[in-house]
Amino acid sequence: MPRLLVINPNTTAAMTRSIAAAARAVAAPGTEIVARNPDTGPASIEGPYDQALCLQPLLAEIARGERDGCEATVIACFDDPGVAAARCLVSGPVIGIAEAAMHAAAMVAARFAIVTTVQSAVPVIEELVLRYGAARGCAGVRAADVRVLALERTRAAAYRRIRDCAARLLRVDRADAIILGCAGMSALGPRLARDLGVPVIDGVGAAVKLAESLLALGLSTSKCGNYAAPDPAPPRTRARPVGAGKQTVSDTASTPRR
Repeated sequence: MPRLLVINPNTTAAMTRSIAAAARAVAAPGTEIVARNPDTGPASIEGPYDQALCLQPLLAEIARGERDGCEATVIACFDDPGVAAARCLVSGPVIGIAEAAMHAAAMVAARFAIVTTVQSAVPVIEELVLRYGAARGCAGVRAADVRVLALERTRAAAYRRIRDCAARLLRVDRADAIILGCAGMSALGPRLARDLGVPVIDGVGAAVKLAESLLALGLSTSKCGNYAAPDPAPPRTRARPVGAGKQTVSDTASTPRR
């Protein structure tokens, strides 16, 4: 029975519960979803600064998940924070919801567009589009001007803004499908698909199904090259004064002899 860690990198427990519900709605019978969020870090992730703040507690939770028997990890934030580092840290597949959503969208539509929350999230997502080789099929990335936490507090108003933004992407940018550019939007997918009449891809669901597929194929993360495991005991370093010898940046701390 596969056991998947679905981790919300922010600290908002209500969003974690919503993400867990979306993951369990698509998981195969017998798949166990372990949904968690860190105890410390940003309450929401809306740009590079929040993303940087979330990384250390996020990676600690991912390592704990593998120790607890989770065989694969889904990072449920559309910025895909820490995906590469997590692939170094654990042996099971690690899947970011943005990458999963773009792969899924490319298989069901010639052109897809991404509707996200706030404008500060747009450049981050545009960079991911380039990194994942999806630029040819991406018709655009637009913000609905909805704060991440408002997805939990003002559902009706948030839905209207997201729906109207998606409709513009279909009409003006000539998209054939919509990707939801925030894990907090997961619950809106089925309704949006009915209202818009096009495929609406939720990255949480796409990542869960992709994780199940990789585990069924017996695949784990390669530990050669870029995703090699980190040194379990890196040398300690200490700063040296500028001009104190040839090495002016750092020096390996030595243990004094007894």
